[in-house]
Amino acid sequence: MIEQPLPSVERDVDALVEWMIGSLALVRKRGEATADDGRAGPVHRLLRDHLFGQPERAWDAQMLADDLALMPASLNHHLTRLVESGLVGYTNEGKGWRKYYLNGGSVSNAVALMTQRTQLVLKQRMGMLESQWHRRGMDLPVELGQTEAPRLMLGVVDHRPLPVPTEGSWLSHWMNDFGLLGERPGKELHAESLTVRLFEDLLGRNEPLSLDEAAEVHGGDKARIGRIFERFRATSMVERVPRTDRLNVALWTAMMSQHERRGPDWLLKKGGFQRLLSDSTQSDLLRLLANQELTLDTLQAHLREVDVREQMLLLNLLGGRLPMGYRMAGTSVEALHRAVETRCDRVLRRMMRVAGLLDEAMSAMKESS
Repeated sequence: MIEQPLPSVERDVDALVEWMIGSLALVRKRGEATADDGRAGPVHRLLRDHLFGQPERAWDAQMLADDLALMPASLNHHLTRLVESGLVGYTNEGKGWRKYYLNGGSVSNAVALMTQRTQLVLKQRMGMLESQWHRRGMDLPVELGQTEAPRLMLGVVDHRPLPVPTEGSWLSHWMNDFGLLGERPGKELHAESLTVRLFEDLLGRNEPLSLDEAAEVHGGDKARIGRIFERFRATSMVERVPRTDRLNVALWTAMMSQHERRGPDWLLKKGGFQRLLSDSTQSDLLRLLANQELTLDTLQAHLREVDVREQMLLLNLLGGRLPMGYRMAGTSVEALHRAVETRCDRVLRRMMRVAGLLDEAMSAMKESS
């Protein structure tokens, strides 16, 4: 499922169907936008004219192929994805083609059934992480949390036995089911791939992991590692937070750099020394800087009585920046499940709202015709 804002229209059937297709990622969009916004596509017509438009009917696959002018293989691909989403069911009565229908007899009922199943599967699959979870969840000196989170992009798949043979592990297949390996995982499905090793590291790590540390420990290009971490964040399982545990290092770097570039007067007046530090601390730090004797230990000793938030303000005045790090979005598997479930439920509630609008709009369209 993909998080997106509610549609701005409430009676436009095509816009509502398009929103539902986008939220369930039923069509992979490529290239430039088309003039019809994909509304002439087979999935859009299949839902609007058949499954959503006439929910009381069961549709023969051969009849659908003829109506939509699709080859059986292409139609089967689209129907399989709809069945996997939980919106559509099918029967195998007698010999011949399968008959497909909208679960529950209405879009609202179909989404309600899908919601219950999604919540149950999510709880069961998240519980499987217990054996791999070694993170104790120690707090940082100051917890600032995420400033923003990307839109949710999450896969939810029932547990299945591992395929045989496979170069992957149960964890790599678990990650693939949730979308942590991307749309086409390829070699990333391997048990020792970079993506899997990074996720394993986060499962057992208390402090956030920065890009520099990840590249040093696991190898790989920092840009690639950054893209992997952002994909993790899109599932809401991983968060990016300021590394306040590295505050002393950032302050030391900023002081050394600004003393060399701008001198002691700038540090006193514009660098925040006079504003935030006592007279004795100012003079001691300036003396150590002038003699090139300032170390991380001596800096920590001199700032021990300074509030951490004032230290962060000092870093800001000095022009320094705290590094960012990535960590699991919870101190336990249960907390992680709640974090993902909260974001997931928001998307599902929006789907329920749009499903109700679709039922109303379809009913009004039938009455007018």
